[in-house]
Amino acid sequence: MAHRHWTPLQITQMVAPFLVTHPGVKVLDIGSGVGKFCVAGAYYKPYATFYGVEQRKDLIDHAKKASTTLGLQNVHFIHSNITDLDFSQYDHFYFFNSFYENLMTNDKIDENITHSTWLFNYYHKQLYKKLDGMPAGTRVATFHCLNNKIPPDYHVVDSKVDTLLKFWIKVL
Repeated sequence: MAHRHWTPLQITQMVAPFLVTHPGVKVLDIGSGVGKFCVAGAYYKPYATFYGVEQRKDLIDHAKKASTTLGLQNVHFIHSNITDLDFSQYDHFYFFNSFYENLMTNDKIDENITHSTWLFNYYHKQLYKKLDGMPAGTRVATFHCLNNKIPPDYHVVDSKVDTLLKFWIKVL
């Protein structure tokens, strides 16, 4: 399941330098799962703070245990839904198409949450609105995400991994 739901380490190694623009920067991983991206990012960029938001409490517990085991002080996990989060508290964002699970018939993480096409569309609309409200200069890294899910004021400044990994900066 890891290859479908959690960020490969080599992707984190490409994304972290793009999102960590200065000491003290706050990076939010949207749908952080077991915290793989945040834990690795916090390890590679100790002068930044990584936050992961996840709606499954058991995955948050695994993420917290991993970060505690590694002694990382610059990573935090939030048990919540992105619809309840104030994006203005963060500088930059990482999104590994967390909502796609709503469209899957196989390989779901679990059945502990409701899955539906309606939720897939709803969450994307919420993400779009929240990103649209961010100031110019906001950075977003997306992995396996459709372009129309990101507001038009964000421009792709680089892509890697056969364009599956995209780096965006809000220009207006």
